[in-house]
Amino acid sequence: MQVARFTFALAFLLAPAAPLHAQDQLGPGSAAEAVEKLKPGEFLWAPEIAPEGPVLLIVSLATQRAILYRNGIPIGVSTVSTGRTGYDTPTGVFTVLQKQVEHYSNLYDNAPMPYMQRLTWGGVALHGGNLPGYPASHGCIRLPQDFAKRLYGVTRLGMTVVITEEASVPRLAPSADPAGAGFAPGPAEAGVIWRPGTAAEGPVSIVISAADKRVVVLRGGKVIGSAPVVIGEPVTGTTAYVLRGGAGQPPQWLSVALSGGTQVEPVAEGFWQRFQVDDAFRRSVAGIVAPGTTIVLTADTLDRRNEIDKQRTVIEVEPRP
Repeated sequence: MQVARFTFALAFLLAPAAPLHAQDQLGPGSAAEAVEKLKPGEFLWAPEIAPEGPVLLIVSLATQRAILYRNGIPIGVSTVSTGRTGYDTPTGVFTVLQKQVEHYSNLYDNAPMPYMQRLTWGGVALHGGNLPGYPASHGCIRLPQDFAKRLYGVTRLGMTVVITEEASVPRLAPSADPAGAGFAPGPAEAGVIWRPGTAAEGPVSIVISAADKRVVVLRGGKVIGSAPVVIGEPVTGTTAYVLRGGAGQPPQWLSVALSGGTQVEPVAEGFWQRFQVDDAFRRSVAGIVAPGTTIVLTADTLDRRNEIDKQRTVIEVEPRP
């Protein structure tokens, strides 16, 4: 949607110089052009565009960019450096499991990892670090130091992070349980599950798998519900949706670009009627959905049992720089 992209770019161009790195490189044009012009270590930051609401981070391996959305509005864009060959950063739908301002790697020469935000118990995290302009980490997502600090200040445990690349479909990552249990119910639990007491508070994320014909609800990074779902139309690839609302505005679902752009598009009226799920489950989910809630719709399976079993055998549990 051209208006959304233009508004985003205009807000950056009019923002004060202090919070805007790379402002010298910005000129007329869309936000997409501004994002492409960012040099390694540069970022854009304009939180005043959406001062309140939960946040969602999209990391694109293909473009080496991270886009931060708050209440469905992009408020920050940063260059990143992800895992080099042999230490690939995994794609998937993650939640922030742990935060630590001062952290050092116990595997790589005590390397500093400031403003660390853990995404997996197998060694993947967001943190400040060196950005040479290409994938160079041991699997982590390196951010400019100042951006890492600012990001740390607006996130909370359980927030959603989607790591994607155009040729790869993300899967649901292990939860705050180091064993990773709970995402794919076994045969005995193939029906409706609703256990809101598992996590009484925190950001809400919903993942719908067309392959599994199942919807999984997370709150604060923990699974609180799951149910079979019938989808009325074929699903290809992966799409993220976020609920925008507040400030007197009616709630509105927006689709969010996963390829590294800043585009957001309004979801057509009646879109969610394509999905048929147990009525009681739907009402329960509706009771916890609020502005900032994220839905990820994927054609892929959520069953990561084989990967989880491998992860249990990994001795390394500290994030890798």
